[in-house]
Amino acid sequence: MTDIAPTLAIRNGSLEIVAFKLGAEEYGIDIQKVQELRGYDAVTRIANAPEHIKGVVNLRGIIVPIIDMRIKFDLGEPTYNEFTVVVVINVAGRIVGMVVDSVSDVITLVSEQIKPAPEMGAALDTDYLIGLGTLGERMLILVDVDRLMSSEELGLIEKIAN
Repeated sequence: MTDIAPTLAIRNGSLEIVAFKLGAEEYGIDIQKVQELRGYDAVTRIANAPEHIKGVVNLRGIIVPIIDMRIKFDLGEPTYNEFTVVVVINVAGRIVGMVVDSVSDVITLVSEQIKPAPEMGAALDTDYLIGLGTLGERMLILVDVDRLMSSEELGLIEKIAN
């Protein structure tokens, strides 16, 4: 637990996460990073942006880049329907929207339910994985959004938004 604890905001021996789906897999991020949940709306496309950056939206006067997580994680062709959600997060003082297939619930995990992420070798970049949350038969891939939205990507987003 010692190598996981610094990357998670574990409070009083537990962690509150927002659980969401991408394809058949379930993921979770620290609820304290989540600013709001929104339905998926049309975005303004930006020329020459990477494929996973769908574009930007104006959110109460703030230009917010929208990143499709299914494309970012190479999980097949995304579909946008009434269940598609934009999870608006705050990363390093920057507001970013993550498009996910659906949001299921808010879950509280105790430290015993959080297992370290398995080593995948150099072929797979798993630096953004914190660990796995287990809840009975359910397994959630816990994501560190600060690491996921790398400084390189945030720099690119900063360029797009300005």
